Amino acid sequence: MTNEEMLREIEALPLEAKRNLQDFLAFLRTRYQSSPPSKPARLPELTKEKFVGMWRDREDMRDSSAWVRNVRKTHWG
Repeated sequence: MTNEEMLREIEALPLEAKRNLQDFLAFLRTRYQSSPPSKPARLPELTKEKFVGMWRDREDMRDSSAWVRNVRKTHWG
């Protein structure tokens, strides 16, 4: 349907239908308006998080790959 055909269809509508169409167009504008990109939230510094370094003194964690292999072998056979 061309723009001209749509305009003719709108002009042929009764007044109440035109009001409904006007409301619907306002709804569509708000739904599809592009919002400005929001500023990304600032992430906390990981070095200040409590979990960083919590296993620093564990000797079995020095080689994390070996630790994972050992846990898998122990639990999965």
